[in-house]
Amino acid sequence: MDCKPRDSVGELDLIKQIEDLKAEIESLKAELARAKEDHQYDNLVHQKELESLRNPVNKLRNKGLM
Repeated sequence: MDCKPRDSVGELDLIKQIEDLKAEIESLKAELARAKEDHQYDNLVHQKELESLRNPVNKLRNKGLM
């Protein structure tokens, strides 16, 4: 009984699974990076909104209304 062919098939399956998992990890890393960028942008927008609500006179002056 020679187990070599079966072992190589098993190794190929494991290699394929590892490659698939590595690709999934890279995809998840990219998704996380996009989510972080979106979160950072949202925070910036909300910060600007809060600043304009705290001091509406500056906003009106910048628009030329005062």
